[in-house]
Amino acid sequence: MSPIAVIDFETTGVSPGQGARATEVAIVLLGRDGQVLDRFQSLLKTGAWIPPFITQLTGITNAMVAVAPDAAEVMREAARFVGDAPMVAHNAAFDRKFWQAELALAGLAAPQPFACTVLLSRRLYPQAPSHRLGALVDYHGLPRTGQGHRALADAEMAAALLARMQHDLRTRWRVAEPGHALLQALQRCAKPAVGTLLARHAA
Repeated sequence: MSPIAVIDFETTGVSPGQGARATEVAIVLLGRDGQVLDRFQSLLKTGAWIPPFITQLTGITNAMVAVAPDAAEVMREAARFVGDAPMVAHNAAFDRKFWQAELALAGLAAPQPFACTVLLSRRLYPQAPSHRLGALVDYHGLPRTGQGHRALADAEMAAALLARMQHDLRTRWRVAEPGHALLQALQRCAKPAVGTLLARHAA
């Protein structure tokens, strides 16, 4: 089973289609047994203004990104780091948009498939009181790492959550190889059909 790249962006807004840009990116490369193989993290200088409420949320200031590496340089390094590894994010629709948009601005394609730990959690843990990242980390008794709403802390918590999901798929549902393709199928599966899908992949 190939490594999976778990990514998180901090940004100036909700959508690159509305002019928002990334301010920070972090990627955790997760191995077969849930071990962290490597990490990548950087602020990005895009020239985009960070609104005060975003600074209050993330702690990332306009002064910090003004001395950060150029966004295109960072994204080229991030693309090399990820390679052809499939990707996972918590609320992947958000991070996938910024991954694609920032790579496009750097002149690079973004072919990596994404899976979403929010969608997976709703299928595997429907009883969880919330599917926000911090709430799921607390629900599973996983460690909180660093400051929330910073990219590396959130990527590490999402990676720990993914590792817990893969562990539960192996032990509770007897899925021998809960790889990325299964995660994609599972997140698209209608909730009443989850048991049937996983039974088909049981060892």
